[in-house]
Amino acid sequence: MATSPPHPSYPVGPPDGAPFAGSGTAGSSRHAHWWHRAWVRYGALSTLLAISGLVILALVREETGTEGFLVGLGLAVLPVPLLIAAFRWLDRVEPGPWRNLLFCFAWGACAAALIAIVANSFATRWIATATADPSSADTLGATVIAPVVEESAKAAAVLLVFLFRRRDFTGIVDGVVIAGVTATGFAFTENILYLGTAFGTDQLTGGSGIASVTAATFFVRIIMSPFAHPLFTVLTGIGFGIAAFSADRRPLRRVAFPLGGLLLAMGMHAMWNGSSAFGEYGFFAVYAAFMVPIFGLLTWLVIWTRQRELKTVRAELPAYAVAGWLTPAEPYALGSMRARRIARQYARRHAGRAAAREVARYEAYATSLAFLRHRARRGSPGADFAVRERELLGELWRRREVARPALDHAARITAPPVPVTVPPWPVYGVYGVYGYGHQPAAYPAYNPYRS
Repeated sequence: MATSPPHPSYPVGPPDGAPFAGSGTAGSSRHAHWWHRAWVRYGALSTLLAISGLVILALVREETGTEGFLVGLGLAVLPVPLLIAAFRWLDRVEPGPWRNLLFCFAWGACAAALIAIVANSFATRWIATATADPSSADTLGATVIAPVVEESAKAAAVLLVFLFRRRDFTGIVDGVVIAGVTATGFAFTENILYLGTAFGTDQLTGGSGIASVTAATFFVRIIMSPFAHPLFTVLTGIGFGIAAFSADRRPLRRVAFPLGGLLLAMGMHAMWNGSSAFGEYGFFAVYAAFMVPIFGLLTWLVIWTRQRELKTVRAELPAYAVAGWLTPAEPYALGSMRARRIARQYARRHAGRAAAREVARYEAYATSLAFLRHRARRGSPGADFAVRERELLGELWRRREVARPALDHAARITAPPVPVTVPPWPVYGVYGVYGYGHQPAAYPAYNPYRS
């Protein structure tokens, strides 16, 4: 049975810029072993990704040639900004840090791609040698070996973020974004290889224009199916997202859902790779019957999940408003994407871009606070619930002077209209005199940022 988290206490208000007591970690990390230090882990991971990037660069360039590599790079980069922007848009309720997305993209483009190239080549050659049938080995490698190797390599990035950036991994949307960005990086490198190889083929055969192999490859991989790899790996991300939302005392679910998502990703990847075996129009049949409907279903699922996240924000933050940490209007404003945008615009207009960035950070911290309390009410608060709650409240408290006027303005602008029957006699209120058939009296503009 879920237990309710402790009710937030009234803010005592630390000095601006001072951290709350208990939020520091200097004492706990003073005697940490050298391999537990952050700079060691970051350095090791950056070195690994850099070496993987150099090796994959050399392998792809050797396969395609310098000219083919440059053509493939120029064409493969086209869908990347659109896909990253789409995943970032999905993550607007509680935006994750850019460093996580950068790591995921680099892992997909470098480490996962290198693992896939080496493992797929080795397995295909081994099967061809064992069976003495290179044609069957290629088919088996594409439909069985490649989906298992590639989806496992991409899932490793999701697993690493899930284990070591647990605070940034709170639900399905986070899983979708992390998995999708990882797969976008993987598809980027793979597209360079395929497009560069196609260009080399055209150079040998004299193909050019719309009938060339390069044009056909570009149409299939960049125009028709840029979301193919992200779509496969997103299934793994959804499994990890459900696990992140599950209570800590249910270890079976925390293992079963990610594993189930990974198996679904492998199965869908295998069906996509094997579509050519279904006849001349097998690719288009699989594309129309499976890829497009599943893409639409997952898009609906993610948007629906995002709306539930906004409802969670509106449901959980009033407890902090009652305790005095937030104003009464803030839970409503923070639970509306339109109100959030208006608040940032208001802060930028009256106090500059720095104030708008502070409002955006305030919104992100408040959302994290709502999700933290929601998990606690569901029975999975985590051992550091009190410390994390205090840290988030401290971040909000330090930004309250900048964020509160903007959010209050946004709440007034976006609040739903309340029908009021105006009587045929004057009514005196705080915002002016309302009479029958008259407009409200002019109310002077107020700029809370003006000293």
